[in-house]
Amino acid sequence: MVSPPHEAMHRIFQDYPGLFTGVSQVLGLTFAPPASVTVMPTDLTEARPVERRVDTLLRFDSDGSTGEDSFLLAIESQGKKDPDKPSSWAYYLSFLCAKYKIPVLLLVVCQDRATAEWAARPVSLSPRQWPALTLRPLVAGPHNMPVITDPDEAGADLALTTLSAITHAKDPDVGDILKALSSALQQVSEAVADPIIEFTAQGLSGNRRAVELWRNLMAVDLSFYKSWLSEEIRDEGRDEGRAEARVQTAAEDVLLVLETRGLDVPDEIRERVTGCDDPDLLRRLLTRAVTAPSAEEIFTDAGEDA
Repeated sequence: MVSPPHEAMHRIFQDYPGLFTGVSQVLGLTFAPPASVTVMPTDLTEARPVERRVDTLLRFDSDGSTGEDSFLLAIESQGKKDPDKPSSWAYYLSFLCAKYKIPVLLLVVCQDRATAEWAARPVSLSPRQWPALTLRPLVAGPHNMPVITDPDEAGADLALTTLSAITHAKDPDVGDILKALSSALQQVSEAVADPIIEFTAQGLSGNRRAVELWRNLMAVDLSFYKSWLSEEIRDEGRDEGRAEARVQTAAEDVLLVLETRGLDVPDEIRERVTGCDDPDLLRRLLTRAVTAPSAEEIFTDAGEDA
């Protein structure tokens, strides 16, 4: 089953293809700024019943008439070491080069250092005597992606900061990145902020602490954020409000039954009933209130001594 971090690590490049420029610069490579970027079909299935799909495929075209600087960028999200992947990646590159007749580059995005270092190793797919084909993926992960903790720097490139948070999702530093990103998002429009919020939430889903921190940061000003994440937080708030209302009503029912029976309800008992936030205990108190000879005795058989 495809996980949310897996989707976020490659789909963010579909929404923000210019992100590759920042990533490549961080990795020490220089590519000419593209005049256009096209999201390509990801289905690499052959005529025979063998399905092969790259996670994301983009075509970068220069503004030159010859198009000699054009290339395809295949992006793969990798969550763990997989000995079968190098041969699959080599197939992707060979198939794409044969189909589109332009150079192909593979970018692998990871969330842990061990997987990133494994993915970055050159793999020869030929006999040792003659390296006819060697796979050399470009890898982005916590070992080389910047830790962006300055709100101004985060605001200058929201997509790169989001990828920074996703690739560092398992690191102790992720909290500082999220705080910088949250501050930067307060300075942009809702239309710009919403996809960033959601990509970040998806990419962090493997780290419960990071997810809770991001949710708390997003809950600071829910009037601004209208994404599914904020709606989920609002729904939780409404559920909590309804639960509190049910508890309050149950407490009032207990007191109403006692008063209707003409029993004296001392202030101490009234405070104990209204201060109870346990729905199960309140149901037992209500049952006892129907038959108890005094208000004090509703607690005797309700699981709590008077």
